[in-house]
Amino acid sequence: MSAPLAATATATAPQLSLSEVMREMIARHPDALIVSTCGFTSRELFNAADRPGNFYLVGSMGMSAPVALGLALARPERTVIALDGDGSLLMNLSVLPLVAASGTQLLHVVVDNGMHESTGGQSTVQRSDFVALALAAGYRAAVRVETSDELRAAELPTGPTLLHALTGPRADGPGRRVTHTPQQIVERVRAAAGHPAS
Repeated sequence: MSAPLAATATATAPQLSLSEVMREMIARHPDALIVSTCGFTSRELFNAADRPGNFYLVGSMGMSAPVALGLALARPERTVIALDGDGSLLMNLSVLPLVAASGTQLLHVVVDNGMHESTGGQSTVQRSDFVALALAAGYRAAVRVETSDELRAAELPTGPTLLHALTGPRADGPGRRVTHTPQQIVERVRAAAGHPAS
């Protein structure tokens, strides 16, 4: 029986955090449209880098990749990032072949802390091999990172690509809740995507 993926991390290297992964993705793709999964992930993105191109899915678990796919299909010239969690993706694994077949510039970032942290820290199934799942579904590329150095060095080509980032539990609180209404979030993202306001 193989060891859990978490056990393969270097014992002396500090674990990645959601905020570190998020900052790296924004630095690489400052103009990307970002769809963040519900709970603490959206709250952390809101507090760290509230921007018009952020689509906060405040209460829609399992839907960050499908919504990001819709944006990527509507705006094929744009980089779209689905900021997902392990629990969220496990809830909707059927999206993987759809993303793979899309031919879009979607970057699917799965931040995996092995738990449903937003609802009390209940464990997910275990550290799943999302890289193998994405490649089997037909993603152009999939990469797993466990340290800051690996994150910075990760090559993420254009196309349906998955980044599986193994992270530790949150060190502090997630910050304020998203203060924009769902209607405001939609209008901001529409404008950022270059679509006329409704």
